Parts: sequence; structure tokens; C-alpha cells
Amino acid sequence: MEYRYTRWDAERLRRLSEQSLLKLFHYLLLLTSGDVDEALRWLEQLKAQGRLPDDWDLDEFRQKLEDERYLRRDPKGGLVPGARAEKLIRQQALERIFGGLRPGGRGSHATPHAGEGTAEPLPERRPFQFGDDLGKIDFQESLKNSLRRSDELTLGEDDLRVTETESGTSCATVLLLDVSHSMVLYGEDRITPAKQVALALVELILRQYPKDSLRVVLFGDSASEVKISDLARVNAGPFHTNTKAGLQMARSLLAREKHPNKQIIMITDGKPSMIDRPGGSVYKNPVGLDPVIVNRTLDEAVACRKHRIPITTFMITSDPYLRSFVARLTELNRGRAYFTSPDELGEFVLWDFVSQRRRKIR
Repeated sequence: MEYRYTRWDAERLRRLSEQSLLKLFHYLLLLTSGDVDEALRWLEQLKAQGRLPDDWDLDEFRQKLEDERYLRRDPKGGLVPGARAEKLIRQQALERIFGGLRPGGRGSHATPHAGEGTAEPLPERRPFQFGDDLGKIDFQESLKNSLRRSDELTLGEDDLRVTETESGTSCATVLLLDVSHSMVLYGEDRITPAKQVALALVELILRQYPKDSLRVVLFGDSASEVKISDLARVNAGPFHTNTKAGLQMARSLLAREKHPNKQIIMITDGKPSMIDRPGGSVYKNPVGLDPVIVNRTLDEAVACRKHRIPITTFMITSDPYLRSFVARLTELNRGRAYFTSPDELGEFVLWDFVSQRRRKIR
């Protein structure tokens, strides 16, 4: 066995240490819902417990974050994540969840259908037809056909071959995040993986599908849209689960989009336990699957289907009690459903998202 030694590079080791500390800090920002001071206190506690190297100067680290605009001061003088930090958090979320992805084919949405499109050319060639784009004629292949037919170089219409391309399409997506109390109940943190998925989806779309749109809607007692820049600060609260309100808002937002394809990705771990009633009243029942709440929620799934909006549901639980409800919602909407764990959530969501980009969503 051969060993090769290189010169000790102290500067490279320092940079690697800084990168590790920055990744840890970004993860703590997600856990603390964007509370910079609390995340820094956690770093101090970890160092005091001997979990961080003694030579990591956290005061110097904080100052560098400010100097390099990872952090900024809010109007009250407190520290909050800056735009640069938000971008890095998204990038790290994407790399952690789906590190095999690489930038490429900006705006490309490959579908199983060959034809006019904006995607990469296919290896196949077909005979020229009237109306084909002249810019897609493969002259090298066409000239070969001419020479096969005759010793003279006389290019005829029957010799012409055009390049097949993959049909391209764009998609508008609404990501529904459950922020009800169950997302942090029983000592299991489910909201942080859900936020990481949202951040990774944003970064994926910006990198590979810039013609797409992604909007994020939170649903608990009610539904509300959240800005991408506020994702790191999202947290679960003492809320019921108003799935109907979330689906209704998602459908309303997608109705304004001009993309030919639209979809809803819903991440939840609980049963619907609340609905809004006409006149502004609400109906709640956290015990069991209330038929009134379930039926009104299923009505919304049917409304989404009528507007050709498929729902992909990711249940962060394997509770067999809820499978019947999710199965019925999926059947009525003609969507898809997955049962997964917080650790596997990101891989499932991004895998499904990318695979669906390779076909038209109907």
C-alpha cells in the first residue's frame, strides 16, 4: 500500500473549520426559527460542553458574519439573517437532501412526449415535414442520406432529417406546510425537516426550473402564505389542523398562475381537525376523524381535481388510522400519497418533484 503525504496546509484546515461552523450555525437557525441570538447561545453551550473545538472563537465568528453580511441589524438593533445567509441555507438544504443534483438545463422540463420544445435534443432523427423549424435540420445526417442515394451531392427533401427534441413545460407549485401542534408534539421535531424541504425546493427551482413558480402556504387554525425570505423563521404553534383552508388557499393562488401545469404538495402529520363555516364561524373536533370535517376537506380535494390540480400528500407518520382518510383524498383528487419519516421526507419530496417534471402533470 502506498501513502502519499503533502505539505500541511493550516489555512485550508481553517477554512474547513469555518465551513463546518457555518453549516452548524445555519441548522441552528432553522431549529430556532431564525433567532440569531438563541442560535449563538446554543453554539456557546455546545462549546462549553466540549462538543466544539476549543480554538473556535465564537465572538470572532459572530463579527465575521456581520462584516460579510450574513447577518444584519433589524430596526430595533437586533441581529437577523441576511439575504446571503438565506441563500446559503437554501443551498445547504438542497445539498443535504438531494446532493446528487447538478445545475443544468436551465428551464428544461423533460416530458415523455417528443415534439417542439425547449429541452435538450434527443439522439433520434426523423424525416423533415412541412412546417418544421429549419433551424432543427441535421445537415450532416441529411448530406449522408444524399450520398447514400446518389454519387452526386444533390440534397432533396426526402434526404432531410430533423432533430427530435423533448417537449418542455412549466409548472406552478404550492407547497402546503402543516404548522399545527402535532408537528412538534411528543418530542419529535417534524417542522424543521419540513422547512428544509421547502428551502431545498426553492433552491432547486431557482437552479434548474427558473420558469417555474413556487409558493408556500402554512396551515394550522387558518391558512396564510409565507414569503420565501421568511421560511427559516417558520415555526409550529398551538394550532388545530385546518387542511381544508390550506387546500382552498392553494387552489386560489394557483388560479392566478399562467403556467400550463399546476400542483399542490402537502406535508402534514395529522388528521384534519378544523374547518371554517360560512359566516365566519369555525368547527373544531380534535378527537378522531370527524365526518363533517373530513367530508368538507374531501370536497376541496374534488374541487382541486376539477381545476386539474393534483395533490401529492406526504404524511410524516405511518399511523394506519389515517391511511383511510389519505387514501380517500388521493382517490378523489387522483393525486399521489406517500407515508414517510422526518428523516426521509426530503428525499421523497424532491424525488417525486423531479420525476414529475419528466412528464406533464394532468
